[in-house]
Amino acid sequence: MPELPDVEGFRRVLSEHTGEPIRAVRVRDPGVLRGIGARQLTDALRGHRFERPWRHGKWLIAPAGGPVLMLHFGMTGSLSWHALDAPWHRHDRVVWRFDDGELRFRDMRKLQGIRLAADETQAERMLGDLGPDAREVARERFDELLSGRRGRLKSVLTDQTFLAGLGNLLADEICWHARINPQRAVADLDETERSALYGAMRRVLRESIKAGCVPSRDTWLTGARDEPDGPCPRCGTPLSRRRMTGRTTVWCPACQPS
Repeated sequence: MPELPDVEGFRRVLSEHTGEPIRAVRVRDPGVLRGIGARQLTDALRGHRFERPWRHGKWLIAPAGGPVLMLHFGMTGSLSWHALDAPWHRHDRVVWRFDDGELRFRDMRKLQGIRLAADETQAERMLGDLGPDAREVARERFDELLSGRRGRLKSVLTDQTFLAGLGNLLADEICWHARINPQRAVADLDETERSALYGAMRRVLRESIKAGCVPSRDTWLTGARDEPDGPCPRCGTPLSRRRMTGRTTVWCPACQPS
């Protein structure tokens, strides 16, 4: 599932082609459009130029000289650059063509998709229910947000109204680096644990953004979480797992006691 680091990578791909005129827009599957038709999207963007794109959580926002393209990648989406003669992938849904290549929005499951705002003010309003971006939130604000929350840590971290951008892999990785059990009640975390959690989040996001994803490293939880009875990369204890918030949660029962 694309999370904050993946979407930051997509933002960088798009930013390499700002200022270039959009020669054509091809909607190969309108099933990824939300609140807008294929003709409306084409007419709004053709001939325009993308300006500096920005990201909030898992959203990629691309102003285009008036209208603002808004992309959410759901569980299987991506944005990539291709040569004009590159063969189609069967999950390429929408294509923006330029003089020297094209951007392709690819998505197998089509759980989220593409929206269009009239301007940046409307785009910001459409993001109004989201919490602060997980990469940008300050420590003091992080503590304030935690102090007003109930529930288990994993559920809170993946709640986009709390912090925008963290998904299943990031939340588990952050808890593992902080040595905190993801099943812990947020209200029970002390000052030292909140500090460890914030520091782990900063480190994990920094390294993941460099990699363009949550990296599958031997020294990280991601390097072992998919192995049946996989050992903790830190202490060798068999990892535990259970369903939380509809997704598989993985932790080390020795490093992250309940």
